[in-house]
Amino acid sequence: MEPFSFASSDSLDYPVKIRIINLEGEEAPILFSTLLDDANLRHIGSNQSPYSDLYVTVQVWAGSKSLTVPVQTSFKTFRAERRWGEWLELPVTYSVLPQNARLAITLWDLSPTGDGPYGHSIPFGGTTLPLFDKDNQLHKGRQKCHVYRHIPADGNDNTKTPALVPRPRPKNGTPEDKDADELDRMEALFKKHEMGEIPRVDWLDQLVFRGFERRGLQTARTSRKAKAIRQTEAARYDASSESNEKAKPEPSEYFLIVELPRFDFPVVFADYEYPAPPVSSFQHLSSSQSNILLKPPPEVHFGPGISVDDDEAYDSRLIRVYDPEVGARDNPAESKHRRLVRSQHRNGILDKDLKPNAKVRDELNMIMSYSPTHTLSPEEKDLIWKFRYHLTRNKKALTKFVKSVNWLDHAESKQAVQVLGKWTDIDVDDALELLGPTFDNSAVRAFSVERLRKADDQELLLYLLQLVQALKYEHISTQPGHEVTHDSSLAQFLISRAIHSLTLGNYFWWYLMVECDDNSQDQGEETQMIYKKIAYDFMAELVKRPDGKETRKTLLRQAEWIAILSKISGEIKEANESIAKRIERVKHFLADPKNELVTIDPPLPLPLDPSVEICGVVPEDTVVFKSSLHPIKVAFKTTSGRKYPILFKTGDDLRQDQLVIQIITLMDNLLLKENLDLKLSPYKILATSTSAGLSQFVPSMTFQGISSKFRANPAQAYLKQNNPDAQGPFGMRKESLDTFVRSCAGYCVITYILGVGDRHLDNLLLAPDGHFFHADFGYILGRDPKPFAPAMKLSKEMVDCMGGSNSEYYRQFKQYCFLAYSALRKNSNLILNLFSLMVDANIPDIKLEPDKAVLKVRERFHLELSEEDAIRHLERIMDDNLNALVPVVIDKLHELVQHFRA
Repeated sequence: MEPFSFASSDSLDYPVKIRIINLEGEEAPILFSTLLDDANLRHIGSNQSPYSDLYVTVQVWAGSKSLTVPVQTSFKTFRAERRWGEWLELPVTYSVLPQNARLAITLWDLSPTGDGPYGHSIPFGGTTLPLFDKDNQLHKGRQKCHVYRHIPADGNDNTKTPALVPRPRPKNGTPEDKDADELDRMEALFKKHEMGEIPRVDWLDQLVFRGFERRGLQTARTSRKAKAIRQTEAARYDASSESNEKAKPEPSEYFLIVELPRFDFPVVFADYEYPAPPVSSFQHLSSSQSNILLKPPPEVHFGPGISVDDDEAYDSRLIRVYDPEVGARDNPAESKHRRLVRSQHRNGILDKDLKPNAKVRDELNMIMSYSPTHTLSPEEKDLIWKFRYHLTRNKKALTKFVKSVNWLDHAESKQAVQVLGKWTDIDVDDALELLGPTFDNSAVRAFSVERLRKADDQELLLYLLQLVQALKYEHISTQPGHEVTHDSSLAQFLISRAIHSLTLGNYFWWYLMVECDDNSQDQGEETQMIYKKIAYDFMAELVKRPDGKETRKTLLRQAEWIAILSKISGEIKEANESIAKRIERVKHFLADPKNELVTIDPPLPLPLDPSVEICGVVPEDTVVFKSSLHPIKVAFKTTSGRKYPILFKTGDDLRQDQLVIQIITLMDNLLLKENLDLKLSPYKILATSTSAGLSQFVPSMTFQGISSKFRANPAQAYLKQNNPDAQGPFGMRKESLDTFVRSCAGYCVITYILGVGDRHLDNLLLAPDGHFFHADFGYILGRDPKPFAPAMKLSKEMVDCMGGSNSEYYRQFKQYCFLAYSALRKNSNLILNLFSLMVDANIPDIKLEPDKAVLKVRERFHLELSEEDAIRHLERIMDDNLNALVPVVIDKLHELVQHFRA
């Protein structure tokens, strides 16, 4: 199907214009004796001279009512012909015209007597020209309009003065009729030639024009001989009187030639739509509706005197009535076209052997390279459907194929499911995309789950947080009486894997518990019931295994352990005591035998890391931190004889930090697969409810603390103190500096991609062995409480530790950044799909703009750029950040604020 470019009339904010060119045609003059007998006829200008002065008025009508005041031509005197050549501009734009808009054009003669109903003006004739044709396209170019003598233009919908009248075609016409038909045909061709629709060939055009002129003269002479002398002016005047007013007027021998504006593309009528109100919320679309752009819900406007509890101010008196079906329904023309195109490829008999040519293959490859956030056009969907059998060998084509299917069409969806079974194995990132909110076909989701079965437990653990969120989009229903039923292949798969692995089962259970604890309005009671049902099914399947009862008992003991820590953490947070007294209270609580923390027997797998088993607490290592929530640091003895310190916090939702750490861990694995070890050491974190959680405590020191301790080149001095080596660079062990450079590069790139904000020296940490890492991810996706914050946090202290911006180690740092950025861009689809599964997870910064969250991450990848251009862009960001004064000022201000608080 050839592409068709057009514009819609509602977007054409241009005034309606018409050019009155000239009047063609002639009639036999009224007998002189008749004029002598009737003074009224004698003084009408057109009865005195064939080129008398006339003027033209134009008015826009629609629905049998005038829309504008008349606009008229200026005064002109005529000599050899009546030619105006004047553009008239009407006080209305094309954007607001209705489909039945028309131009009522009247030619006016003058009479000094002024006895008629129009005063001194006498209607010479009128014609009514519709602005849109039968195909709803705007008329353009020259128009030859029939003129109806002695009556003004009738602008009604059923007008009696139509400008465009098809000539009747008698089967046995006279030679004159045949000549007239040929003239009409040639005239239509001339119009196409004038509009540029027929190529211009100058020498051939001149021959045609001369031949047409000769033929036109001969036809005109024959026509004049065949015509009878017309009736007198009086008879014609009587014919237009009230007695004959109901008779349908006939077009005269006069034609008014006008010209309408020309546009580069056809202009198609589209009804004017007033601006839509801002979007407040969207419900998830089903797969059958995944590519339908819904109109946004309306912003409600209350009348005067009505108060609302909302924060928004409603001061408009307009009330908008919203019809959700208008935007949800397909365009009928597009739907019909899709059915016609796909009906040719419905049976699949010929399509199985259909192969694309080189040009189409390039188009398909371009479509396959689109990111998950790209919306396919109808033409791209049709192309994918046409070559669906050929594409079954391309693993990257499956998600595009699923998006191209009309799942509301039973026959099409049935065949699509059959084609799915023939598809080659797909990658994990594509499988995760098919579990998103826009795909609700059970066969498609089951196909995705089959791919996940091939992943081992370690790989599955990387995506488990998102897979638990994907359960919201499964076919799970809540029956009356709170009975939940489901045939979810994903739920069954996760349960089956979780009962066979303590590590998977541990995290799966706690992820479910957080969702069950979420009582927010966004979560909804039905979704909460779904997770409770899945948690119940998990426990029911667990006890069926030989060691399942012990695992179930372990999970319950973990819950009791969390409850004990939550109790003391809550008391400490609410206590109005000094830090010293808070610490003593915690130590006393932990040492109390009634709390069963001094000795834990049998050893308990730590919920934060079930590979670590704790057997008791170390009360003397307890610390309570100075902050509004007063998190507590508690150390536990492990079965290996080591201490495992943790931070426990209540009153804070750790799910956003948990997500960021999970993505960092995933990115670390992706980089390691590319043989790029950036020495990342993401600490473990686990949200145990919507307001509590624990994280691993990594022995380290903040850059703020290091700067307070060491004045000159603080980070370098810190590493030198902990890793002295007189033969090494800057007097430290080479391995420590290499670890610092690599980990700085990894965290700089990752935090840039995730848009981590509120970066200052208090949440940049450095371990004694050189591991650099970030903490506190309260702001992500580009949000930052400080103005003019840099896109990447690269502090002066970090660069100085590497020897300055001209050192060899800083050049290595930049190379590591470029390698990491390139490697992560290659895996952008996986990262974007993981974020798309989290849009309904009640993550604070995602919840602010859920429809833009994935796009914000995609923007940081700059997938529209080549790899070289993307690296140059990253280098500019690093250089700008290095030379900027604002980050230094922000760090100094933060230091002053913290000093004042202390």
